[in-house]
Amino acid sequence: MPESGQTTTQGHIATAPVTAARRTGLLVTLVLGGLTALPPLSMDMYLPALPEVTESLASPAATVQLTLTACLAGMALGQLVVGPMSDRWGRRRPLLIGMIVYVAATAVCALAPSAELLIAFRLLQGLAGAAGIVIARAVVRDLYDGVEMARFFSTLMLISGVAPIIAPLIGGQILRTTDWRGVFHVLTVVGILLTLVVWRFLGETLPPERRHAGGVGQALRTMRGLLADRVFTGYMLSGGLAFAALFAYISASPFVVQEIYGASPQTFSLLFGLNSVGLVAVGQINGKLLVGRISLDKALGLGLGVILLAAVALVLMTSGVFGEPGLVAVAAGLFVLMSAMGLALPNTNAQALMRTPHAAGSASALLGASSFLVGAVASPLVGIAGEATAVPMAVVQLVCAALAVACFLGMCRPWRARDAA
Repeated sequence: MPESGQTTTQGHIATAPVTAARRTGLLVTLVLGGLTALPPLSMDMYLPALPEVTESLASPAATVQLTLTACLAGMALGQLVVGPMSDRWGRRRPLLIGMIVYVAATAVCALAPSAELLIAFRLLQGLAGAAGIVIARAVVRDLYDGVEMARFFSTLMLISGVAPIIAPLIGGQILRTTDWRGVFHVLTVVGILLTLVVWRFLGETLPPERRHAGGVGQALRTMRGLLADRVFTGYMLSGGLAFAALFAYISASPFVVQEIYGASPQTFSLLFGLNSVGLVAVGQINGKLLVGRISLDKALGLGLGVILLAAVALVLMTSGVFGEPGLVAVAAGLFVLMSAMGLALPNTNAQALMRTPHAAGSASALLGASSFLVGAVASPLVGIAGEATAVPMAVVQLVCAALAVACFLGMCRPWRARDAA
């Protein structure tokens, strides 16, 4: 670690990795928050336009749905590529390259004449957009440690948690004045502005002496070494499985709330927004009140325990053990489950990254990719029993929550003192 007086000439901030970049405080928070919010915006702003895309490109709905799958897959795989790159070449260069490719891919999406080309460039958009997610986490690890890092992750959750709430609303408003291509025009402009902000204000946070030489082989060895760390892998799996329970909710809730319980789209939007607000609010309670007063493992264990209990309650309700539950009861269970994510997700990230200061980029890549991949596997299972029951959603959430608790207790063993990684 360089002394606080050391600086670099890259970017507006003359950065000693810890002190100088921290002085920007709110600015760095907003930049990193923007980077983590861009992928959810890219996914969710586009959702209201799907029917119009189907008609415009004269393609089946199933084919157009692949534009979402491609973007999600790109975000997962891109993190595995960009994370190790950032450990070798620093954070700034791969991030700027990723942002430039994101802007170009998004611009092509706006001009795509066919669904096949749109799918291809949505994949590229996801691959490039992954740079923002993985490098934002790595930058936080470069700048912060311990309690401060957990607090910063909670702050990022506040910013990135708002994105899925407002994105469909923004997309809907765009469609009032233009067609689906206008959504990608807006995302292109947002990408350009964020790229300029990163270039101007976010300096390098990984000094040359802390970078890793080597190519793909070295990156794979680094990741293998991280996965060999039982405690790191335990936190990674705990967070990924909790995230899978969240994905199960996102995939199933429109169907459960509107089709099974007969709620209107407006009611569904209200409930979705309330659950997102609950997640963000508990994340802030974690960062502002709990972190520093109780250990991160205790806060994490509390979050996972509440998620498990909420999932048990949802299984009992949806399977008819308590009779026919109304929407209010099921919505309350989902609200508790979602809110507890505000304790689980930031603390799994913080605890895992605290063990990996030597390879924060690769560690961040594994954390992000595992969450997206496990979530992508869990999501289709929620509809496995057809359209007449919400039981599969609750069962998937219960299984994911139980496995998350098992990984936390069995692999992280929070009651034991352990050496730092």
